[in-house]
Amino acid sequence: MKRAQTDHEAFSSVVTPPTGKAPDWILFSDPPRHTKLRAIVLRAFTPRSIAALEPRVRELSRELLDARIERGEMDLAADYAGPLPTMVIAEMIGIPVEDRARLLRWSEVIVNLSHAISGGEEAARAVGEHAAAKEEMSGYLADLSGARRRAPKDDLLTRLVEAEVDGERLTEGEILDFFQLLLAAGTETTTNLIDNAILCFVESPGELSRLRAAPELLPSAIEEVLRYRSPVQMVYREARRDVALHGQVIPAGKLVLPVIGSANRDPQQFREPGRFDIGRDPNPHVAFGHGVHFCIGASLARLEARIALSDLPWRLRGIELASKEPWEPRKALNVHGPARLPICFEPGRRLSAAG
Repeated sequence: MKRAQTDHEAFSSVVTPPTGKAPDWILFSDPPRHTKLRAIVLRAFTPRSIAALEPRVRELSRELLDARIERGEMDLAADYAGPLPTMVIAEMIGIPVEDRARLLRWSEVIVNLSHAISGGEEAARAVGEHAAAKEEMSGYLADLSGARRRAPKDDLLTRLVEAEVDGERLTEGEILDFFQLLLAAGTETTTNLIDNAILCFVESPGELSRLRAAPELLPSAIEEVLRYRSPVQMVYREARRDVALHGQVIPAGKLVLPVIGSANRDPQQFREPGRFDIGRDPNPHVAFGHGVHFCIGASLARLEARIALSDLPWRLRGIELASKEPWEPRKALNVHGPARLPICFEPGRRLSAAG
C-alpha cells in the first residue's frame, strides 16, 4: 500500500480509466507538477488557519443539532454529517449560503466518477452526469471568479484567482479543477467519518460508554474510526513499468487500486484488527493516504470530527439506529459510509432555548 503511494518511478498518479483520461486534478498528477499545485492549496490549510475555524465549526454544529434535537430523530447523514462539512468548505471557498444545496449535488456527482474505472453503462452514465455538472460548475465559477478579481476577499477562491505557478496565473480550467477536488474531498471524507463514527459506537456501546467516561480519548477514538471504517477505501495508481510485488508482476500500464480499507485491517500491522478499540496505541493507519499525496484536508477533517463527536454523543442521549434494515452504502466505489443514517434518541433541548 505505502509503496504504491511513494514509489513514483514504479507507480504514477496519472491514471487512464476505461472511459478515458482521469480528471486533471492535483490528485491525478505526479511531481513536479503536483508539488507546485499542492503548494497553492496548502496556503489555505495552515495549522493557524484551520485552528481559526474552530469557533465557527462549533457554531454550525450547534445550529444543525438545535434544528433536530427536540424531535428525537433525524437522518444523521442528511441533517448533520452532510451539511456540516459542506457549510465549512463553502465558507472557506467563499460560496454564498444560498448555493449550498447545489454544492451537495455537485459533490455527489464528482464522487460518483469512481464508477468510471469499471467501464460499461454505469461508467458512461457517471461520466455523462459529471460532464453536465462540470459545465454548470464552469459557468458558476467563472462568474464568482470574476467577482473576486474585481473585489478580492479573504477566502480560498480569491487565493486561487491570485495564485501563480511558474510566474503564470491559474487558468479558469485549473481553478475549476481545484474547485471540484476541494468540493468532493472537503465534504465526502468528513461526512463519512462522522457517520461511520456513530455506526461504530452504536455497534460497540461499551466503547461509547468508555469515551463518555474518559473524554480525553476522543482524538484516539477518531483515529480508530479512520482505521476501522476508513472513509476513503482506495486510491488510483498506474504501473509505469512491470512491477514485481509479492511474487506477482503488475504489467506496465495497468490500473492499480491500493486498498486503504484492507491496509488498515492488516493483522501484521494491527493487533486484533477486527476489533474497534478507541484506545488503540499505536495506530499507524493510512486512512489519509501516505507520502506526497497525504490528504491536504486531514487536519480540517479531524477538527470537524472532534467537534461533531464532542456534540453528538453528549447531546443525543440513547442514540440508536431507527431501522433494523441494513444501512444503504453510498454509491461511489472508493468511499465507505451510509447514504442515509436514520437515528433516534432521547429528545433534548435546543442550546439556544436552554441558554
